[in-house]
Amino acid sequence: MAKSTLSFSSILAWLLAAFFLVGSYGNAFITADYAAAYARWGYPDWFHYLTAALELAAALLLIGSGTRICGAGLGAVVMSAATLTTLANGDYSHTTAPAIVLLVSLTVLALSLSARRRTA
Repeated sequence: MAKSTLSFSSILAWLLAAFFLVGSYGNAFITADYAAAYARWGYPDWFHYLTAALELAAALLLIGSGTRICGAGLGAVVMSAATLTTLANGDYSHTTAPAIVLLVSLTVLALSLSARRRTA
């Protein structure tokens, strides 16, 4: 049973890494609509580059099993900020996606911590 849990955890982590990789690209090369959204939310012009870098770091950390906990934790922090930003600004149409990715990040984090405890 532990083997299937680890396999599920790995697949979920790789899917999450792919999401963050695509998200990183999307934040590095944002559209005018997203630039306007960042401005509406009160972030400086350069903030999307920071978001892109953090998402890229999360993606890379999620790939390796030894760094997966850090990647999932970083991803959860980034998605918490995104979820809270959209909620605080009443931009509910943009809240669902980061909230779901936050839950997936927390799931990968919990599964990875559990796997680490079993092997320790």
